[in-house]
Amino acid sequence: MFTFDELCELIRLVSETRVGSFEIERDGVRLRIDGVPAAAQSDMGDGTPLLPLNVAAMRSPTAANPAAGATAAAALSESDLAEDGLSFITSPIVGTFYVAPAPDAASYVKIGDTVHKGQVVCIVEAMKLMNEIEADVSGVVVKAFVDNAQPVEFAQRLFAIRVN
Repeated sequence: MFTFDELCELIRLVSETRVGSFEIERDGVRLRIDGVPAAAQSDMGDGTPLLPLNVAAMRSPTAANPAAGATAAAALSESDLAEDGLSFITSPIVGTFYVAPAPDAASYVKIGDTVHKGQVVCIVEAMKLMNEIEADVSGVVVKAFVDNAQPVEFAQRLFAIRVN
C-alpha cells in the first residue's frame, strides 16, 4: 500500500519530469500515473489546468480551442514558453489562487518583475488556510497562467520565470 505522502511525491515527480506515464507495483497494489507530455498540453488561459487534449475536451467545450479562454497576462507563444531558461512555479495544492495578501493590497508580483528564490509570489487558499507560494528560482516573471481568485489544481502552472 502507498501512503498519501508517497502518492503526492510520485505525482509531483511525474508532473515535473514530464514523464508520459509511470507504473509501479507494491504489495499487490498496482499504481499507474499518466503524465502529460509537453506536446499534448493545452493552456486554457482561464485557470483550467493543463491536461492532455483528449481529457481537456471531456471537461470543457472550449478545450479544443485554447484561444477561447481569456489570457491571464501578457501573451507569449507556446514556442516562447518552451525555450530553455524558463522555470514554472506550480501549485502544490488544490485551492484558490490570489495575487495579493488582501483584496486592497498590491500584487506580490507582476509581469516583468524580478523575483528572488524564496520570495512569495502568490497565495493559494485551501480549506481556509492561506498558503504562501514562493519562487524556487531567481529571475523575471514572464507569464501568469491564472487570474486572481480562480481555482487551481495540484501541479497547475501559476507563473513562468525566465531564470537569470
